[in-house]
Amino acid sequence: MQDHHLNEALPLLEARGVVCRFGGFEAVRGVDLAVFPGQVHALIGPNGAGKTTLLSALSGERAAGGGRIYFAGEEIGRRGLAWRARRGLVRSFQLTQVIGPLTLEENVALAVAARERRPWYRAAANPAERAVARQMLERVELGHRAGLPAAEVSHGERRQLELALALALEPRCLLLDEPMAGTGAEETRRLIDLLKRLKGRFGVLLVEHDMTAVFELADHISVMALGKRVASGAPDAVRADREVQRLYLGDA
Repeated sequence: MQDHHLNEALPLLEARGVVCRFGGFEAVRGVDLAVFPGQVHALIGPNGAGKTTLLSALSGERAAGGGRIYFAGEEIGRRGLAWRARRGLVRSFQLTQVIGPLTLEENVALAVAARERRPWYRAAANPAERAVARQMLERVELGHRAGLPAAEVSHGERRQLELALALALEPRCLLLDEPMAGTGAEETRRLIDLLKRLKGRFGVLLVEHDMTAVFELADHISVMALGKRVASGAPDAVRADREVQRLYLGDA
């Protein structure tokens, strides 16, 4: 296990003036944002606000067109997705990305092998990796489903599996992209309760449209609209903000 101690007064993940462009269009326009150790920081806003694009830049899936990104005090703007994941900056969700024919345990064993930089094709046969995979499944309350093919579990359980895959990478900061998307009321409740139980173990940047989830989980909320951060603060302050109500919460 890595030593994940960090001064809690300093941001774990920080964006300073981050810009993302698609050709001549600026999807993210000079956004500042900070996630502290153990904090759930929710990022909300209407569709097209630039939230997922910003997450892609923070995770290393796409290069930022300007600004700076820091993780654990180190500038990481030129670092790729795999490097950031190995350091503990892990992105998950929005579209579930699991291998249907493999069992839940085998899926997570692949993630464990990736973390240890061992050959993925040996993961399913490695008892140590299978044991860690079972541990991760227990943490997301899927231990009883470990032997099932991923293709046979419900949409909500696939979301839980995605979380187990992320936990297998030993995150210091999790970037969660719409974990509640497509889930029913019961599945949403299960995911909220699960994230509550995991809260405090690592920083979380949560992009989510489900306002029940946002206001139950978030310690801090930032609001984006048209590529810019238009508000940021404690949940009660953001909820009471007239401009936020006009831009987003009023029709959420």
